Amino acid sequence: MRTQGLRLAPVTLTLIVFQVLVYCWLVYAGGSTNTVTLLKMGARSTSLIKEGEWWRLVSPVFLHVGLSHLVVNSVTLLYIGRYIEEFFGHWRMVVIYFISAIFGNLASAVFMPSTISAGASTAIFGLFGAFLMLGVCFHRNIVVRVLSRTFLLFVIINIVMDFFLSGVDLVGHIGGLFGGFFIAFIVGAPMLGTVDRLKRFLSGAVLTVSLVILTLELK
Repeated sequence: MRTQGLRLAPVTLTLIVFQVLVYCWLVYAGGSTNTVTLLKMGARSTSLIKEGEWWRLVSPVFLHVGLSHLVVNSVTLLYIGRYIEEFFGHWRMVVIYFISAIFGNLASAVFMPSTISAGASTAIFGLFGAFLMLGVCFHRNIVVRVLSRTFLLFVIINIVMDFFLSGVDLVGHIGGLFGGFFIAFIVGAPMLGTVDRLKRFLSGAVLTVSLVILTLELK
C-alpha cells in the first residue's frame, strides 16, 4: 500500500528529488548555510525583489539551510504531498504548491523586509491549507474529516512553536497556508466531488485582491 502511494505521487517525488539535488549544489557552491551562496542561488530577499527579481518568490522553495532543514521539509512534503496528489490530482498539486509558495514569500517580503529566507515550508503550509479546504467542503467523507482535523492540529502546533523559535519565517508559513486554502477552492478536487461556484468565485476574488495589495505594498 505504501509503495502504491509513492507511485501515485510523481509530483511530490519530483519536488523532493529536485530539492535534494539543489541542496547538493548549494553545498558544492559554498555551503547551504552561507548567506552569500543562498542569495546567489535564489533566496528570498525583499530588496532584490524590489529591483525586479520577482522569480525569488518561487526559487526559495528549492533551497534549504542545513541538512536538518532539508530532511524535515522533505519528510513532511512526502507525507502531505501524497494525499494532496491523490485527492486533487497531479497538475492541481503543482498549482497549489507554487501559488502557496508565491503568497508565502510575498507576505514574508512585505512584512519581514530585513530578513532573508529559504525553504519549502511556505509551499508545504499551502498544502496543509488545501487539505483544510477539503475538510470544509467534504467533511462528510470520514477519511477527509479525520485527516483534516489531524492536519489542523499540526498547523496550530507549528504556528505556536514558530513564535518561540528563532530563524523561522512565521509570516511565510501563514501566507502559504492562506494561499493554499483559497487556491484549493479555485482548482477544486474532482476526485472527491464538486466545489460550489460561489465559493470558487469568492476565493478567486480574495486571492486576487490580496495579491494586488501585497504587490503594491512591496513596491
